[in-house]
Amino acid sequence: MTTHETPLAKSRRRDADRRRQRVHQAIACMRADGSEITVSAVAARAAVHRSFIHRHPDLHAAVLKASADAISEPSPAATAISHRSVLAENANLHEHNRRLAQHISDLEDRLSDLLGQQAFDRSGLGAPASTTAVQAELDAQRQAVLDLKLMLGERDEELAAAREANRRLMNQVNRART
Repeated sequence: MTTHETPLAKSRRRDADRRRQRVHQAIACMRADGSEITVSAVAARAAVHRSFIHRHPDLHAAVLKASADAISEPSPAATAISHRSVLAENANLHEHNRRLAQHISDLEDRLSDLLGQQAFDRSGLGAPASTTAVQAELDAQRQAVLDLKLMLGERDEELAAAREANRRLMNQVNRART
């Protein structure tokens, strides 16, 4: 008995064969470029539905075998650096370099401020650095003023005593002449 395929059956078989071929080609391409091999990824690359791969045990086994092989033996293409990753790494390094340059600039400004303040403090041109130092200086000046007032009071007393002694002596001299 010879079976004659209907035109519709022939067309379906040719379509299934083309899709099977696309699945095998997708697996080969994905091995070559080091892509991750999964049923979904192969179906997307071959432009077939995932259920097509699952309905054909030989295709499903081929995908699983290719996935296992890719895990055990990474292809040279998988370890090669892509142009996109090099550009991303370059951009990341440029940004890192910019941040480091900004940090260095901030540290230089801070060091300059600290050195300037230190030189100003050592020169003695500015006010004391802290309020406690200002308070101590104020107390010392107040004490100096009090000491000077006491000395002035003592001198005034001595001057008054000297004037009184001068008057008495002058009175004695004037009486002795008369």
